[in-house]
Amino acid sequence: MASISSISFFCLFLFFFSPLLNANAVEGNPNYREALLKSILFFQGQRSGRLPSNQQITWRSTSGLSDGFLDHVDLTGGYYDAGDNVKFNFPMAFTATMLSWSTLEYGKRMGPQLQEARAAIRWATDYLLKCATAKPGKLYVGVGDPNVDHKCWERPEDMDTVRTVYSVSPSNPGSDVAGETAAALAAASMVFRKVDPKYSRLLLQTARKVIAFAIQYRGSYSDSLGSAVCPFYCSYSGYKDELLWGASWMLRATNDAYYYNFLKTLGADDQPDLFSWDNKYAGAHVLLSRHALLENDKNFEQFKQEAESFMCRILPNSPYSTTQYTQGGLMYKLPESNLQYVTSITFLLTTYGKYMKARKQTFNCGNLFVTPNSLIGHAKRQVDYILGQNPIKMSYMVGFGPNFPKRIHHRGSSLPSLASHHQSMGCDGGFQPFFYSSNPNPNILVGAIVGGPNQNDGYSDDRSDYSHSEPATYINAAMVGPLAYFSGLNAHP
Repeated sequence: MASISSISFFCLFLFFFSPLLNANAVEGNPNYREALLKSILFFQGQRSGRLPSNQQITWRSTSGLSDGFLDHVDLTGGYYDAGDNVKFNFPMAFTATMLSWSTLEYGKRMGPQLQEARAAIRWATDYLLKCATAKPGKLYVGVGDPNVDHKCWERPEDMDTVRTVYSVSPSNPGSDVAGETAAALAAASMVFRKVDPKYSRLLLQTARKVIAFAIQYRGSYSDSLGSAVCPFYCSYSGYKDELLWGASWMLRATNDAYYYNFLKTLGADDQPDLFSWDNKYAGAHVLLSRHALLENDKNFEQFKQEAESFMCRILPNSPYSTTQYTQGGLMYKLPESNLQYVTSITFLLTTYGKYMKARKQTFNCGNLFVTPNSLIGHAKRQVDYILGQNPIKMSYMVGFGPNFPKRIHHRGSSLPSLASHHQSMGCDGGFQPFFYSSNPNPNILVGAIVGGPNQNDGYSDDRSDYSHSEPATYINAAMVGPLAYFSGLNAHP
């Protein structure tokens, strides 16, 4: 019979460690490497333009080859933003910026996926370069009339809707979309600096022109373009955050004091509690805080403080938290496509935690003591929830794990591919029998992360419920960094 002291020690051990033992014994860590591979593969399913011979998502084919024709320019390529057939440059540029940031921060942990991440970035930046250089004095910002497109349910390969082109110019400004485009080109220029110096120089040179345009001709693209972008990707937060974000990326890419001085003219920022394709303040604060944390540059102290006050609004046990959580532990920001905020904020938690770790830093949210591991652990819980460690054991990444969304709101995925159905389907051709069918989608869009569960951790897997079942490029782009971080930890414990 064991002594009393050893029994009580064992009970104490169980009391303190059983949650940890349980978490790993029952579920273990998801396979982050597999999730990383799939999260990047997803972008191939969103490609517009002429598809290359090494295309792995083979149910997709070439599409949108006349894009730009109406304005006598070549605007082929780029990505469809979500489940539709429109190219909206505002979220597409944010997607490219986030993929680039993921690669800059976590490329060393990506292993063979680094090559694939660069290819995904380049698919966007090749197109964004065309948009920025096709006609002097014009920045193209979208292809396809969203109001017409959203009335159709057809494959991208069959598009027969008018491919209207939209642009901003000195008389029709768009500082928000231009600032984000400059951010994407500048961030990507660093990704390609060593592997393709010529391409990198072209990206940076173009970024300089685009940010100069954003700064000189100020105005919101929502005001210039109206119903072509609103309510779809309206710039609700205004354009100051994109000027800050664009200039922050220009500063990181060039180290030119001009951009630092420009940042300082923007004045005090909003105090956000989210980060998204629309609202960039928190992202800029984390990006700029890098100078304070890693280089000990006191000029950037203000941004470090803003980044920390953002974290204090996110952490669930912080006295300043303004963030709701579901019963199952998922950050819950907004009912429409909530996972876009979860992945973007998780990227910031992971990245700021990584900066803090490098310098053994901590901070306080009132009486809550925050360590690098507090942030990284919280990020990991969000990632694990998305990958299936949640009350209904549903992975919100398509094709990952045994149980994932089968009826996503996505035209190409929900309609039979060209290979299996040669006849073209017109604008209305896909509604009956496909859109309204309760059958699973015929084509699996591997790696797609959908809008996610409701505030009660429930998910109906219903194609028509787009706010929960639609995937989007910017949901995935922000998840790539955290997945690379956690798959790298598995490799080097």
